[in-house]
Amino acid sequence: MVKYFCNYADIESTWDQVVSAFWQRYPNPFSTHVLTEDVVYREVTKDHCLLTRRLLMKTNRLPRWAEHFFPGGISRCVYIMEDSIVDPVNRSLTTYTWNLNHTMLMSVEERCVFRDSPEQPAVTQLRREAWISSSIYGFSRPIQEFGLARFKSNQVKAMKGLEYALSNLQGTSASHLTARCFLQSDGKQNSVFLSVAIFGMEKSRDRKSFYKKKKKKKTCALDTRHQVNPSYHFECASKFFSF
Repeated sequence: MVKYFCNYADIESTWDQVVSAFWQRYPNPFSTHVLTEDVVYREVTKDHCLLTRRLLMKTNRLPRWAEHFFPGGISRCVYIMEDSIVDPVNRSLTTYTWNLNHTMLMSVEERCVFRDSPEQPAVTQLRREAWISSSIYGFSRPIQEFGLARFKSNQVKAMKGLEYALSNLQGTSASHLTARCFLQSDGKQNSVFLSVAIFGMEKSRDRKSFYKKKKKKKTCALDTRHQVNPSYHFECASKFFSF
């Protein structure tokens, strides 16, 4: 049995601003559990969509009862894969995330869709869904209940982190917030507007410094069974992006 979660939210910012803020959410004071973020793959498709795969490392404090399911020497860090598609034509941002390790204890899959509000031009609509499951025999139900409660708490922090990034964008010139990508198609040069948060990428040096300090405090090794193979990028998440 899988626990399902779904909610809707209206973000009082334009879609362009929300997409720009999405790329520069970390670090923020509401997501101190996010230790690192790395871009694994990025591509602009022929239909002008921006595809991105990122690997994030997070840590969360475990309750006492969960300690029994973690033998000594097992990494407590969780590696998260995040696939995203920015569609500037239909003005939508779709993300799909899932954990790579500790999947027997708990598997959490999340899909978020950011779209323009048809009624309010300055508002972005967010639909967030999550599927939580566990393979621990005899304990799957309480573990899923705990995972659902933890997810609800974390998604509130995630919204606050996004709002924090949006507030940092206020007063920043438009040239720093967006990029204009020129693509060659059928012999013609098409100018495609992509909100890829160049300003956030320019701050990468500060982020690297921030994450470097965090890595000194806590380091974790990714299990080789879960290494990323870019050759199958977006295959796992394709069914979630299709509707």
